[in-house]
Amino acid sequence: MERCTPLTGIDLIPASLLIDTQAPLDVLQAMADYRIRTVTQVLENIAYRAELGCDTVVLSDFSKLLAIPLRDG
Repeated sequence: MERCTPLTGIDLIPASLLIDTQAPLDVLQAMADYRIRTVTQVLENIAYRAELGCDTVVLSDFSKLLAIPLRDG
């Protein structure tokens, strides 16, 4: 078994995150918790900024980017 394995299929787009197959379970859980908290904080910051004016395409791309750590977290 390879040391680093994608969490989801290797042919998926967007690309998946890699995990260390030899890492202890508590380390993997801590990293998942970190990714979820980071995405949550970014989304909260965007939600509470009323003056934020963005193009729909930018928000769409940004939401896809944030979906990766949430999906793999």
